[in-house]
Amino acid sequence: MAPKSLRIAYWTATTVFALLLVMDGLGGIMRAEAGVEALTHLGYPLYLLPAFGIAKVLAAVAILQTKFRTPKEWAFAGWAFTCVGAFVSRAAAGDSAELIFPVVFLAIMAVPYWLWVRARQAGIVT
Repeated sequence: MAPKSLRIAYWTATTVFALLLVMDGLGGIMRAEAGVEALTHLGYPLYLLPAFGIAKVLAAVAILQTKFRTPKEWAFAGWAFTCVGAFVSRAAAGDSAELIFPVVFLAIMAVPYWLWVRARQAGIVT
């Protein structure tokens, strides 16, 4: 992939992913009904909803920043752990139809992460 194409693909995928994190995070911070229903159904305390929301917004900031590598890696890893945890929680609750969503969200995250690794190797981003 040409450097310019790689840069455009990286920033497009990263921006879309960060926007998804921010939207989901704001839903948690504002205690959106869907989040309240999901946490109640899974047996988690509702005070986790805004905490998870704040973490997602901070992850979006970490993913978009260009100066520090470690916070970006931790944000991607945190999202991976979140998706794995959501999958396990849904499976334990017997929610077979909802098992696809954490897998899809993990796949969505894999695209900007893979592009970031490629762009770093090419010297395009830090």
